[in-house]
Amino acid sequence: MKNYVSASVLSADMLNLESEIRRLEAGGIDMLHFDVMDGVFVNNISYGLPVLEAVRKATGMTLDVHLMITDPLKYIERFADAGADYISFHVESESNTMACIDAIKKCGKKAALAVKPATPSEEIYNYLPYLDMVLVMTVEPGFGGQSFMPETVDKVRIIRQRLDKLGSEAFVEVDGGINAETAPLVRNAGANVLVSGSYLFRAENMAETARLLKEGKLV
Repeated sequence: MKNYVSASVLSADMLNLESEIRRLEAGGIDMLHFDVMDGVFVNNISYGLPVLEAVRKATGMTLDVHLMITDPLKYIERFADAGADYISFHVESESNTMACIDAIKKCGKKAALAVKPATPSEEIYNYLPYLDMVLVMTVEPGFGGQSFMPETVDKVRIIRQRLDKLGSEAFVEVDGGINAETAPLVRNAGANVLVSGSYLFRAENMAETARLLKEGKLV
């Protein structure tokens, strides 16, 4: 299975977002990870539909939209229309999980289910056959720059094994504290989409850093 790097917009220079996008494109970054926070589901507020629409007009990169919001079902169609390619939402949200998956598919988008560090992997087993990706949070959602939680590695491994047993080609994505030391851990556990923020944006050589992250090697 091919490996990908998804760059977290939270770590970009928001005053110069278009130039940051060009830098990501030049660096061969695969996806742009777009965190949406409502200040209720998580204790932070980020950006929303107008920014996504602007980003969509500026790039053909795959837009990996992560909805950290209380009622994702209410907004799925709007984020799909704004240009999302993947839409992930939390199993811990108040919306009906299967209804959200169906809504994403109906919009012709890839459906992803996100799970917090403390949520048992068993909570998502019934939904695995219907997913294009599982997003395992390796930090508590809501803020960038947190330290990687090593106890989440087993969850990555278990979910990858369950997907393989189903014969599913769904991706396993990880988000939070991904760097030279943690990338090999999650890659070896079965993650093939690594979200990276400040580590990627601050790299002297973004393209080389992304390549090494995909390979799970130390920089």
